[in-house]
Amino acid sequence: MNPAEVYILKQEEPFRSILLQLQSVILAIAPQAELLYKWRIPFYYCNGIPLCYLNKSKDYVDLVFWHGNQIDKYKIKFVAANRKSVMSLRYKTLEDINDEVIVYVLQKQLDINTNPFKTILKSKREN
Repeated sequence: MNPAEVYILKQEEPFRSILLQLQSVILAIAPQAELLYKWRIPFYYCNGIPLCYLNKSKDYVDLVFWHGNQIDKYKIKFVAANRKSVMSLRYKTLEDINDEVIVYVLQKQLDINTNPFKTILKSKREN
């Protein structure tokens, strides 16, 4: 079994159900996405480019994206939490999940199709 899958299945409820639901939405929008285990959390990659990652924290699950500055719709739903490069959608219960928001953000991420790590490194070099 993939270590990322093990990470998800080992979570206590309601976090396991939240992670499984998020997985199903991600794969519905990006069926070609590859689930990898990086930095001890599940990452989804498309064509070698990071799409998003899942992070279970103390009392919530974050679905984390790059390129938040390029996403206009649903900005009020994003959590930046003192982050420079990423933003997330945060869920404490299964009922908090709004598929419409996730679908929109995933589609925008796929449209942007830029490796966030190269973008971050480039901006650091320019400063």
